[in-house]
Amino acid sequence: MQHDAIHWFEIPVADIDRAQRFYETLFARSMRREQMGPQTLAVFPYEDGIGGALLKSATAPRPGTDGTLVYLNAKPSLDAVLARARELGAEVLLPKLELPNDIGFIAQIVDSEGNRVGLHSPTA
Repeated sequence: MQHDAIHWFEIPVADIDRAQRFYETLFARSMRREQMGPQTLAVFPYEDGIGGALLKSATAPRPGTDGTLVYLNAKPSLDAVLARARELGAEVLLPKLELPNDIGFIAQIVDSEGNRVGLHSPTA
């Protein structure tokens, strides 16, 4: 049985519409909007029981400093995702960095809502 460290994550956002457009364009994938009680979420597509969502929040994080750092899947190409991030106006905090032992490549950006988000891909 495979155990993954991440089973669910939530990224706080002040403007859920803007954030959903940002992430749908960044990863070229649609997200599902859900209402959970008083909370509005935009859910990332997920497989293997690991998922996450944008969560409308009354308070926005300070750009690039607050909140949990989550690394999202940038397969098949970190370069392509970083290019789209730049087109969307995202700040690149950590340019593409090769990890040791063939673990892949990572980068960090600041999204449309000021969250620091990690990106990971096994290939550049």
